[in-house]
Amino acid sequence: MKKKIYQMDNEIAWEKVTDKVYRKIMAYDENIMMVKVRFEKGGVGDLHKHPHVQTTLVEKGVFEVNIGGDKKILNAGDTFFVPSDTEHGVVNIEEGILIDVFSPAREDFLK
Repeated sequence: MKKKIYQMDNEIAWEKVTDKVYRKIMAYDENIMMVKVRFEKGGVGDLHKHPHVQTTLVEKGVFEVNIGGDKKILNAGDTFFVPSDTEHGVVNIEEGILIDVFSPAREDFLK
């Protein structure tokens, strides 16, 4: 896996995930990965699960977060933690950005 010490945000292109969701893969190695995810208003991160542990910072905006059926409204500065193999997803209420960190890295994002 690629190991770069510094990543410049303005040098990384947004990758389209859906019509209202875009992501940038930032820093990573095989053990950990940081991903910036931009949501337009109404964007949805569908319910899903994966073997990776995930923690997320709401950098900007308002999101309804669903982790294992427990829903909460989170705002800029709030965080959430997703245990391995736990169903989770988000609905964007106000345009925003999430900073996701995964362990181990999401190799599926690199393909």
